[in-house]
Amino acid sequence: MKTASMPSLRVDPELRQDAESVLQEGETLSSFMEQSLRLCIQSRRVQKEFIARGLVSRDEARSTGEYFAADDVLSEMEDMLSQASSKARK
Repeated sequence: MKTASMPSLRVDPELRQDAESVLQEGETLSSFMEQSLRLCIQSRRVQKEFIARGLVSRDEARSTGEYFAADDVLSEMEDMLSQASSKARK
């Protein structure tokens, strides 16, 4: 597969210095930037999917008239988390 290059990125010297200061052993600034870009793309995809699910849920609630109180949902989620934590410890 052929590779493509990204547009050159102009930043303040302080930002470049900050980025270079967190590089791990053997890591280049280019590889750090590529990894950061990949993580940001993944994060935005997850965010976009989350919003899409929320909008579908909103529309379904409007059409059915079935809504749930936030306190009830949070309580149920806390119970689920507690049960999962108990299983993980065993």
